[in-house]
Amino acid sequence: MIKNVFEGTVAYSQVMDENGKIDEQLFPKDVDDSMILEMYKKMAFARALDAKILSLQRQGRAVTYAPMVGQEATQVGAAMAMGPKDFLVPNFRQHGVFLAMGFPLEDIILGWRGYEESQKIPKDIRTLPIAVPVSTQMPHGAGVAYAQKYLKTGGAVLAWVGDGGTSEGDFYEAINFAGAKKVPMVTIIENNGWAISVPRGEQTGAQTLAQKAFAAGISGMQVDGNDVIGVYKAVKEALEAARSNNVPCVIECLTYRMSMHTTADDPGKYRLESDVAPWLPRDPILRVRKYLESKGLWDGAKEAALGEEQLKRINAAVEVAEQFKPDPKGMFDNVYSFMPEILQEELDAALAANWWQQAKEE
Repeated sequence: MIKNVFEGTVAYSQVMDENGKIDEQLFPKDVDDSMILEMYKKMAFARALDAKILSLQRQGRAVTYAPMVGQEATQVGAAMAMGPKDFLVPNFRQHGVFLAMGFPLEDIILGWRGYEESQKIPKDIRTLPIAVPVSTQMPHGAGVAYAQKYLKTGGAVLAWVGDGGTSEGDFYEAINFAGAKKVPMVTIIENNGWAISVPRGEQTGAQTLAQKAFAAGISGMQVDGNDVIGVYKAVKEALEAARSNNVPCVIECLTYRMSMHTTADDPGKYRLESDVAPWLPRDPILRVRKYLESKGLWDGAKEAALGEEQLKRINAAVEVAEQFKPDPKGMFDNVYSFMPEILQEELDAALAANWWQQAKEE
């Protein structure tokens, strides 16, 4: 006897197309023009910050940088869907989410200047620090979600992973745990087409990345990751289900990495300009601007004023970040929850050395 024992379907959703046109049947009831305008401003701010830090890195004023240009809708839309008790578990390219959540701007800049003090999380922001190793944050996300359920906090977890990260064991272990234990974790796959230099089609044979959720017994869906309203709607609905019924979910956001993976990378070595060209008219910021202009809510003068105001804020934060003087003792304070004897010996030796005070003053 042969019979089908499983069938799965991945739905794709888009609310606002690349021309700024709205699908009225899918349009969220809690979104109005004032909220769309706020989304636009947050995305524009993220892109302005992106350009500034990239410039700082090229000047030797930042150590490295991972640009997010082109992915603003995925990050801002998801961040604005989060509730006050929800927890963020990021990788290393979620500075758009951080901005939308209200993370101190100077600390974001400080992090790309190489200071670990940038990851001292403000008490009113519920997030883990950034995670650079690919997908290692995913089991942490599942653990935090389990704690949310166990403690009955009423919150959920929004965990982020890139398309390349879905081929790592950590990703499968995390979503398998989420499915088995029914924890309130919503996983965002930020599918930007490339895992550094490896195109999405060469690192998995799966037709979609969302369908990987099925093996863990949870649902998976796709959304236009350049559609900020579509992302907001999908993430908000998933988080609500996670909070109320401990239903985990995977959302694959289809977007594109318009710039390099990091400033240590040259996409011209492996990617043609013709690969990028089809994505230019799909720009997440451009489509929202088209919508706002069609409603008479935006024009060139407002755009110029916004750019000037945001650049002032960014420059002020750069000035604060560049004045930061780290305490060398921090390299000992933040390694363990307690001070092991061997590390205490090193600390004592460092305090006794003449270079210590000099380094602190410099």
